[in-house]
Amino acid sequence: MAIYLDSASVEDARRAAELGFVAGITTNPKLIARTGRAAEEIIPELCDVLGEGLVFYQLTAPTVEEREREAHRFAALRPGHVGLKIPCTTENLALLLRLAEDGLTCAATAVFSVHQALLACEAGADCIIPYVNRATRLLGDGLALVAEIAAVVEVTGGTSEVLAASFRSVSEVVGAVLAGADHVTVPLNLLLALGDHPLSEQAIAEFAQAGR
Repeated sequence: MAIYLDSASVEDARRAAELGFVAGITTNPKLIARTGRAAEEIIPELCDVLGEGLVFYQLTAPTVEEREREAHRFAALRPGHVGLKIPCTTENLALLLRLAEDGLTCAATAVFSVHQALLACEAGADCIIPYVNRATRLLGDGLALVAEIAAVVEVTGGTSEVLAASFRSVSEVVGAVLAGADHVTVPLNLLLALGDHPLSEQAIAEFAQAGR
């Protein structure tokens, strides 16, 4: 089980790295666009801030051939520390297979069905990334999707792991883990909220009062 930060903000990455238990960072084109900086600048800086672990970059080039070159270009920015998120389509899974055979860490992202997950396992994806909250809004039950994907991974006997993304609450995060996600990636606000509870604050205040 690992917790990833879902952000392209260097400030968020520094705060997360200070906590000591964040295993990596996931980014996507929208998150990178919010920084107003080029991905080629952001990704290595996030790697440097994180230190150990992977920073995932999502391929965006318009053709398969260009995406393949893009993958190798970004992986070379910080060898061994950049993972590749590849949106799940049949042609992209064929690309994922080639990149995995080249020794690159690859995740099939935007997975919305169990049949996509099955093919991602066969292609050798290191991670399969379902969007939990988005799947709930568009399909009805994102946690059920996580459970189905986890079951397929187990049945295939492959090495793929489920990295659940797209959360709007701490209960969704925990629900994804209970449904079988191996890892979760969350924005900074949810990462910080996972360790808090109003009753904990109340108990701390009561203990402090009693000690006076």
